[in-house]
Amino acid sequence: MIEEFKARTGLKGILCNEVGSGTELLKKYGEEHIKTGYPIIYTSADSVFQIAAHEDVIPVEQLYKLCESAREMLAKEEYNVGTVIARPFVGDSAENFKRTYNRKDFESEKFGKTMLDEIKESGKDVIAIGKIEDLFSGRGITKTIHTEGNADGIEKTIEEIKNNNKGLIFTNLVDTDMLYGHRNNIEGYARALEYFDDKLPEIMNQMSDTDCLIVTADHGNDPSTPSTDHSREYIPILIYGKEIKQNTNIGTRATYADISATILDIFNLDKLPYGESFRKEIEA
Repeated sequence: MIEEFKARTGLKGILCNEVGSGTELLKKYGEEHIKTGYPIIYTSADSVFQIAAHEDVIPVEQLYKLCESAREMLAKEEYNVGTVIARPFVGDSAENFKRTYNRKDFESEKFGKTMLDEIKESGKDVIAIGKIEDLFSGRGITKTIHTEGNADGIEKTIEEIKNNNKGLIFTNLVDTDMLYGHRNNIEGYARALEYFDDKLPEIMNQMSDTDCLIVTADHGNDPSTPSTDHSREYIPILIYGKEIKQNTNIGTRATYADISATILDIFNLDKLPYGESFRKEIEA
């Protein structure tokens, strides 16, 4: 795979080619990368091909082009890798290398129709805040808003709620995962949760009588586990709205797709062939 990637891109060499924590691999290979100009390529427990490069050595746009080439190559059946991730960083030594918010995900397009496609095709808004656009390869989205961290994502979500959009606002708060979960930073993780908790009343106060808020996650990333990988697949589902019943336990669901099935049901749109709606369980 690496040899084919080098041939496609004209790279004379690469560094790493290992499984590991990106922040640790930056410490290990970052200075050599600056000297040689070779990108750092690594993977994790997920189906990913990650390319790290210093922004002054391989400019961000050039790094994105390398990722686009990798994305095209890795779509082949013998590879079929889910995600290519550009991991730009800055700093001048192993002690102070730091990833930037110019990270970009290049997802496989080998997926069928999603909730976002259905909502967009119905003429409603689908506002993607954070890295949602990357996760869905830009499909099924009417407006994209990039963010620089959790606080920025929360503020932009509040702004969009105030705009009285008709459809879905879909926000991803990346710091909890990227800066704290993957780095085993328990204190940072706790502060991120507390910050969101403090902002939650502001979000709720901006909602109209018919709005529904779902707070969830795409996986668990416990910062106290020995590994820097995702720690669990089970996720929370917290639901709030003026038309939502209080103190309702929707139980342990069979699939994450129940959330998208419920959202489509709320919009009275056609259901997809996966997931079961829990709308009747939560509506007052």
